[in-house]
Amino acid sequence: MQQLMGAPCIEKTQSGAGDSEIGERLRGLSETEAQARLLAEGPNELPRSSRRTPFRIALEVIREPMLALLLGGGFVDLLLGNLEEALILLAFGTMSIGITIIQETRTERVLEALRDLTSPRALVIRAGERKRIAGREVVRGDLVVLGEGDRVPADAKLLQSQDLQSDESLLTGESVPVRKIATDGGSPTIERRPGGDDLPFLFSGSLIVRGSGIGEVLATGPRSEIGKIGYSLSSMEAEPPRLQGQMRRVVRIFAMVGGAVSVVAVLLYGLLRGGWLDAVLAGIALGMSMLPEEFPVVLTIFMAMGAWRISQARVLTRRAAAIETLGSATILCTDKTGTLTENRMTIAELRSADGRRLRLADHPETDLPAAFADMVEAGVLASARIPFDPMEIAFHKLGKERLRKHRVLDKPDWELVHAYPLRPGLLAMSNVWRSTGGDGNSLVAAKGAPEAIATLCHLSARDLMVLQGLVEAMAAEGLRVLGVARAFHRGADLPDTQHDFNFEFLGLVGLMDPLRARVPEAVGDCRSAGIRVMMITGDYPATAKVIARQAGLDAESVVTGSQMQALGDDELAMRVKTATVFARIMPEQKLRIVSALKSSGEIVAMTGDGVNDASSLKAANIGIAMGGRGTDVAREASSIVLLDDDFGSIVKAVRLGRRIFDNLRKAVGFIFAVHVPIAGLSLLPLLFGLPILFGPIHIAFLEMVIDPVCSLVFEAEREEDDVMRRPPRNPDTPLFSGALIGWGLIQGTLTFALLAGIYLVALKQGMAENEIRALTFFSLVLSIVGLIFVNRSFSASLLTALNRPNRSLMIVVVAVASMLGGTLLWPFATSLFRFGPLHLNDLAVTIAAGFAVLAILELLKPLWRQQLKA
Repeated sequence: MQQLMGAPCIEKTQSGAGDSEIGERLRGLSETEAQARLLAEGPNELPRSSRRTPFRIALEVIREPMLALLLGGGFVDLLLGNLEEALILLAFGTMSIGITIIQETRTERVLEALRDLTSPRALVIRAGERKRIAGREVVRGDLVVLGEGDRVPADAKLLQSQDLQSDESLLTGESVPVRKIATDGGSPTIERRPGGDDLPFLFSGSLIVRGSGIGEVLATGPRSEIGKIGYSLSSMEAEPPRLQGQMRRVVRIFAMVGGAVSVVAVLLYGLLRGGWLDAVLAGIALGMSMLPEEFPVVLTIFMAMGAWRISQARVLTRRAAAIETLGSATILCTDKTGTLTENRMTIAELRSADGRRLRLADHPETDLPAAFADMVEAGVLASARIPFDPMEIAFHKLGKERLRKHRVLDKPDWELVHAYPLRPGLLAMSNVWRSTGGDGNSLVAAKGAPEAIATLCHLSARDLMVLQGLVEAMAAEGLRVLGVARAFHRGADLPDTQHDFNFEFLGLVGLMDPLRARVPEAVGDCRSAGIRVMMITGDYPATAKVIARQAGLDAESVVTGSQMQALGDDELAMRVKTATVFARIMPEQKLRIVSALKSSGEIVAMTGDGVNDASSLKAANIGIAMGGRGTDVAREASSIVLLDDDFGSIVKAVRLGRRIFDNLRKAVGFIFAVHVPIAGLSLLPLLFGLPILFGPIHIAFLEMVIDPVCSLVFEAEREEDDVMRRPPRNPDTPLFSGALIGWGLIQGTLTFALLAGIYLVALKQGMAENEIRALTFFSLVLSIVGLIFVNRSFSASLLTALNRPNRSLMIVVVAVASMLGGTLLWPFATSLFRFGPLHLNDLAVTIAAGFAVLAILELLKPLWRQQLKA
């Protein structure tokens, strides 16, 4: 494929092999040979895990012991004839499964869309004829024809090359393209790996940004460099979710204790009172009051809603377990290109031939002075008309924005008549432009490595020394430096080489990949949150230092890949404790860094986009892949996908992860507190021979309606003010800490004592049994609402918490009031719950109970605040 600029004339094909030999080899495989290899070696596609269907997700959810307990209890109640309780349990179990399926299938659909952006087609030569086939049908030995804009379908060796450059950032992480040359026909002795200029190898997934060529396929599918890394990931195990394990243990404990107490209660009731059917019903009610049916529902809702909230920050959670780990991250390892930076080359500085300097950021949105305008104009003319190369794109962008008075770029009577490409011996290219007006004059624009442009301009030794000093100064600022020159030529005949033009040196152009605007603030947030940010890049140390300083990182000490190679594992483990910037790092070294950090007890979050990052992504506690420019293999290996490739989104995800865990602790503590008075009021009548207050329908109503609905309030609760000003939590810290259990017991015991007092006083006053049940039940529900307000914040007072908007809280309060009103005003509900009428003074007692719980616990909360925050 010729350059997309009106099919320019290319100087001469770069090929080390003889024309006759190349001609023989360019017939390619026959269709028979190709089909045989396709059958024997398989299609040219990456290994991928099977897609998780809704049915498969449902099976995974049901197999969880917590949810299995929920559904199993519903079926048991159904067999025992407790239809109402069974339907409520089964309805909430089905709802929790549905929420998980919706969230997980949504995640899978987004990943599938990212993975299948379209399978690239390939132009191959078979039996001497060119034909376009699906990328998956390319086989080893095929000849692929490549040009600007083409995606390389498989690993290949170049047989012919015309000024070819390839963007291998998917494999190396660096967006600057590399030059490629054709093989000399022999067996190359150099190592076949991505990165580095003037090599004859192309790699699957890379993008051709300049020139054209023909390559012979060496490896396809899992045998390519991309496929090898993806295949090796199958032997690595991801971090197991700690939270689910803790929940399983808690459920088992509650189930054993609740089961034992229920059996004892049934025996006592039957032996002391007679009526074994009533004993069974009372035992079921007591067992339900002690079994934590809400925990699986709440955990499922929090993880599903948490994944949805994080997705609003353009972060896709592939596995909900990653949410719990986000709040524990102590180290954030990030690459440079595209994460800290914008992944686009921008012209940052111009230096004219006479040494004048222009920083473009200091003069935004103004036309360039004449000397600098000539330089930029020559740079644009030395680029492709429709550029793929990032540096040429930067020239075009600057030309359109800042050369409004220089109209030569827009004149239709200028045409490109010849192009001199880059060569290994001369890293400069020139385009010859001629006016169609007929005067025969040509403008020659050249750009390239500063030393190559200096050679074309025949600079003196003194000028060369000055130029070298300028280049070094610009490179020390992290800039990639190009030289620009211009020449005029008379006549239609053009020389064979660029050296024969009389070039005028115009100046130097400094390009850089600019830092994202929000990165310094995000790095500052990480520092205040006790998270150390570490930059790991394949770029040069000078560039890494500049970007690190701009981002607010400590860049005094930079560890290079070669230095790291000389360190043993113990030495590296010591070095990573202080080092912040790692430069010129190879893929296998990233994995060593992650392993060294984890061996030191750090919880590592690792970003990556290329296949080279996949192993370290999977080895990290939290693997964060790039959704915009990342590879399928990197996304498959990660637990989180960053849809906008922005470092600031990672910090948002950490903030949300901490908020989700904080709110989950509030919800769990609230549920624990609520269980105490429910179980107490179920057990009290059994122990002292008093009228039974609650049956299974009451307990089911409380636990499967009030508790989960109220828990939604905590999921929507805003983060604590200090959420990003405290150190990461220890991942081994139990969700049910001693302080949380103690605070829950205090809340529950106080509430139970208050409600038991109301119950006993009502009995003493001779109230009817149905009225006592209604009075106690209403007081319990309003006390539960009071506990919601108490648990909204561990660190803030009630007044501060009330100033935080929470729409779910208002919805819950209205819903609870409506349900209570329905149980009194709807005859069917009144009969179902066996409630008697309540008078105004009775309602005043229930409201007073809720306020008393709230007031007393708010006075006690400061005594427990520090323990709860620990």
